[in-house]
Amino acid sequence: MKPIEIESVQEELNKKLQKKVYVHLETTTGAYSAHFNENNMTVVAFIRNVEVSFSQAKIKGEGPYRVGLKLEHGWVYAEGLTDWTVTDQNQLLLAGHDKDGKLAIALQISEVPFSN
Repeated sequence: MKPIEIESVQEELNKKLQKKVYVHLETTTGAYSAHFNENNMTVVAFIRNVEVSFSQAKIKGEGPYRVGLKLEHGWVYAEGLTDWTVTDQNQLLLAGHDKDGKLAIALQISEVPFSN
């Protein structure tokens, strides 16, 4: 992955407009490391291979960035994104890493389901 280039990410989002795509969205405040500090509240959200179609897609911010996908009846929204890549399967992978390099959020968009 490389640091987000806002114009390049927007181009990739635009390529997926009005198509049926699969979304993976995951956030965590450290669920995998909560055992290090029992006072930390663990908060996690996870969806995988949810089929959607979006009519608008926007990336905004000064970094970390936020991405919104406008669906027929609402929005999918991810904030705290820092890095990105496009795979050889044309999957757009966006991630937010904290100052220690640990994953805090992931938003992934693919025209084929993600493998389990």
